Amino acid sequence: MTAADNAPWLIAGLGNPGREYAGNRHNVGFMVADLLASRLGGSFRAHKAGRAQALEGRLGVPGVSSHRVVLAKPMAFMNLSGGPVKGLLDFYGLTAERLIVVHDELDIDYGTLRLKRGGGDNGHNGLKSLTKVLGSDYYRVRFGVGRPPGRMQVADYVLKDFSGPERKELDYFVDRAADAVESLATEGLERAQGTFNS
Repeated sequence: MTAADNAPWLIAGLGNPGREYAGNRHNVGFMVADLLASRLGGSFRAHKAGRAQALEGRLGVPGVSSHRVVLAKPMAFMNLSGGPVKGLLDFYGLTAERLIVVHDELDIDYGTLRLKRGGGDNGHNGLKSLTKVLGSDYYRVRFGVGRPPGRMQVADYVLKDFSGPERKELDYFVDRAADAVESLATEGLERAQGTFNS
């Protein structure tokens, strides 16, 4: 086991700060981060690295496969996520290889998950900001929100709340995404992909 294996994971859920954005499709990363925080039995607080809320703890089975994590929510708007996340990585002495990002994904059906490492930003402004600052070699838990209906603009679609029918299943899908993050952090990408890449 190397020193890198003992380093914590930084798990960043992407979203926009502010109550008016809380239920938006674009904020599903925040929703997953909030659920993980409740599993840790803690709550987010402003971090001294700046422009982020964070919480430290351990995910996984205690004494068996638990791993140190830092949960984070950047408190800058989505298209400026890179700065706060880099600040946290620098604070903990981590590289992008210890970063797991949870975000909404248009090109995947609602509720479907895809886990991967690296790749393009697919037009996602949060990923664009992260990649500009960090490069692309970080892990992603991509939460499908589907494509906008008809001629609705993408920006309008992701900044709308989940629909009534979607909300009926949202808690289940957020719970599953949190499980995927936990699996990725404690069991590795290949195993987590085998379980959650539906």
